Amino acid sequence: MSNVARNPVALDATYAATPGDVTRTTCPYCGVGCGVLVKKTADAVSVEGDPDHPANFGRLCSKGLALVDTLGRDNRLLYPLIKDERVSWDRATDVIADKFRSIIAEHGPDAVAFYVSGQILTEDYYVANKLMKGFIGSANIDTNSRLCMASSVTGHKRAFGADSVPGCYEDLELADLIVLTGSNLAWCHPVLYQRILAAKEKRPGLKIVVIDPRKTATCEFADLHLAIAPDSDVALFQGLLNYLDKRGGRNDIFIRNHTNGADTALNAAKTHTLGCVADETELHEGDIIAFYELFLSTRKTVTVYSQGVNQAADGSDRVNAIINCHLLTGRIGEPGMGPFSVTGQPNAMGGREVGGLANQLASHMELGDPVHRDLVQRFWTAPRMAEKPGLKAVDLFEAIHAGKVKAVWIMATNPVASMPNADRVREALKKCELVVVSDVNANTDTAACADILLPSASWGEKNGTVTNSERRISRQRRFLKAPGEARDDWRQFCDVAVKMGWGEAFSYEAAADIFREYASLCAFENDGARDLNLSALKDIDAQGYDALAPVQWPVSENIVKGKARLFADGRFFTQNGKASFIVPAASPDKQTTPDFPFVLNTGRIRDHWHTMTRTGRSARLSQHFAEPFIEISPRDAERLRIKDADIVRVSSLYGLALTRALVTDRQRDGSVFAPMHWTEEFSSKGRIDALVAAVTDPLSGQPALKSGAARIERFDAAWHGFGVLATRDFSGAVMPAGADYWAKARIEGGLRAELASAMDYKNIRFAADAFFEPVLERHATEAQVIQYCDRRRGVHRFAVFIGDRLKGAFFMAKTPVEISRSWACELLGRSFAPQERVAVLAGRPGDDAPDRGAIVCTCMNVGANEIAGAVAKGCTSLAKIGAATGAGTNCGSCRGEIKRLLPETADAQT
Repeated sequence: MSNVARNPVALDATYAATPGDVTRTTCPYCGVGCGVLVKKTADAVSVEGDPDHPANFGRLCSKGLALVDTLGRDNRLLYPLIKDERVSWDRATDVIADKFRSIIAEHGPDAVAFYVSGQILTEDYYVANKLMKGFIGSANIDTNSRLCMASSVTGHKRAFGADSVPGCYEDLELADLIVLTGSNLAWCHPVLYQRILAAKEKRPGLKIVVIDPRKTATCEFADLHLAIAPDSDVALFQGLLNYLDKRGGRNDIFIRNHTNGADTALNAAKTHTLGCVADETELHEGDIIAFYELFLSTRKTVTVYSQGVNQAADGSDRVNAIINCHLLTGRIGEPGMGPFSVTGQPNAMGGREVGGLANQLASHMELGDPVHRDLVQRFWTAPRMAEKPGLKAVDLFEAIHAGKVKAVWIMATNPVASMPNADRVREALKKCELVVVSDVNANTDTAACADILLPSASWGEKNGTVTNSERRISRQRRFLKAPGEARDDWRQFCDVAVKMGWGEAFSYEAAADIFREYASLCAFENDGARDLNLSALKDIDAQGYDALAPVQWPVSENIVKGKARLFADGRFFTQNGKASFIVPAASPDKQTTPDFPFVLNTGRIRDHWHTMTRTGRSARLSQHFAEPFIEISPRDAERLRIKDADIVRVSSLYGLALTRALVTDRQRDGSVFAPMHWTEEFSSKGRIDALVAAVTDPLSGQPALKSGAARIERFDAAWHGFGVLATRDFSGAVMPAGADYWAKARIEGGLRAELASAMDYKNIRFAADAFFEPVLERHATEAQVIQYCDRRRGVHRFAVFIGDRLKGAFFMAKTPVEISRSWACELLGRSFAPQERVAVLAGRPGDDAPDRGAIVCTCMNVGANEIAGAVAKGCTSLAKIGAATGAGTNCGSCRGEIKRLLPETADAQT
């Protein structure tokens, strides 16, 4: 299996670091925390998986393999800006410090806030938390991790007394039953999913159950898929708790010695009979019994959960309903068993550890505990400690909108695209007295709202640590020089702290100094009552920090090599040392109404990441999905007169989006799914989170991003367009006027774009020339435009050449344009003889030319037509398809899609 990026990426000479040995670092994407080997020369960098890293053992997903595509200066923010005017760092930090100081003096410390990110490093997080909570004196620091795992934090703390993840990745390979609930692991954590499939191949008796309203890629190799009704998770697990009790599944010794509240929880679950659960979940009783019997009879059971559990108005209760079932059976803390939260961001866990959430203190201490506050204040020698929880993300931006918070510093995140009711977030920032944005990219939706923009160092340009979903601390190491005047995020906070008069407390010279202080705080007066202990690392020097190997906390004098599992001894971090059963509250009200009858589920796709500030730079990562889309069931589509590939208007009380329709029986009736990645940099109206109500879990403050309410209508387009264009200025390429819908994506040498409009162009050539403008403007005298027109069918096609090179093609039709996209993208920049140019206007290759079709395997760049060709030649299994084409042989996240292309009778083993 190849885990090496296909081509090393050349770097600007001013950007490349000095050549040296291979750098071991960590992937900056999801919470799996994969190890990465970076190999560089004087002018190029390549990436492959680290075979020695215990999270991935050399595997990388499509995003990890494409990391080299995201390096470079394209769209980089290079210098500090105040109101679009370049200034020095000294001037920028002076203005920030002065404004913060004056606002605090007039309105108090709660009038300022930080909003940070699970994509910054633990050292960045620590400094931000220390500055806000210990020196400014407010807890108004929250993080975009609030959007992905805050309910899991609440569930852990209620059950275990601390935010402790009990298990490790090895448990997935040791389990006999894996329950995946609210987790499309195949796409969102593909390396973990491949570890599971590899274990199942070795031990076919390993059972996989997937609980998800959608039939996702994760379901393709499941033994049982429970397509539950949205928001019925608690009912399903309450029913399981009741079933286990009735069928002798209790571990009475464990319950008696190590838990509290079992009788109360079981009494509350009695009403969840099979019939009740079937009514709430809309599942057949037989399928429910099959799941319950598997859980009952399988001691080594791991329940993996992610955003489908957390991102709900009852997310905390969902977490505890799962944990309750493991406590009842005593399946926790031992190999191959336990509840397991997998996080979405590379350092969501690190942020939790150092107090990145508004209701926490550093080192897993509690803001509401006066003993903890005193301990941290003494350790920091802090002048004024925050005494109450700060504003959680949704409430924070509402307070900005109301004028209560008058200055906000946003770092490494894009809330104008990612927050629920995102248009109101934009309104809030436009009204705010001071908005500071630290970012790598200059053109994010949030950067457009900034008064001050600060250039941050990116992955590969900074040193620090991250913690993955199994509590494993790994190093991110610098292997590139930061371009322009970009600075580490922690350094930016320190610069402002110095200007505000706290220089002594923020006099760090390197990330190692910060980590050493953080580890010392974890050890400070820690008598074993706190779960997070890094005392073995509190005296680490610069050399030791640089060489730090991946390690799972706790790491203490007694556990120098770390600890894979917690709670094997039955001791928890509650006051009496026993875990707590939690009774879920009543189910929250449905958001749907007669006017907005569809449940809107938002989430991720395989090859893109968050708001595409990183993956949007990669041409290969846009091959699988190049535009925003919405999944809708065939029955709903027929009822609404929506055909596959139509443009769809999605609306709610809060906003409107235009997306491409993907009609699929993988979607249940009455529900739709749309990815959250597209922003105004990549699409006209693709910001799907702008449609979601700011409804939150009352305990965790996590938004219910999986169950919005929406109306779906066909958008009556007068024309559709598709084009490819050679340009170096992706962000500056403007789509033709009048295009209601457009979405653009990078391809090799330029961009591709999909367009549609309700306005019928009177001058079709004008629309084409508008699309070609970047080329025509530079080459006005040498450009040659050829065209084809079929007015009866409403088909128009154009191509522009400079010399013999194709520099652009534009296709228009009354219906969605029917051409081979992958073929058209590969034509850009090719040489054509005069007699060959008309072939471009055909919209598809000739019989003698290859057409790989829609890309299925991003890692190996294999299309659907190539797979179909291999099937036609007798490749009727995944293994044979892989041997013939390479598809599915790397990260494997496309194997489910390949399986669907095989004949029904084919052997589709992993």
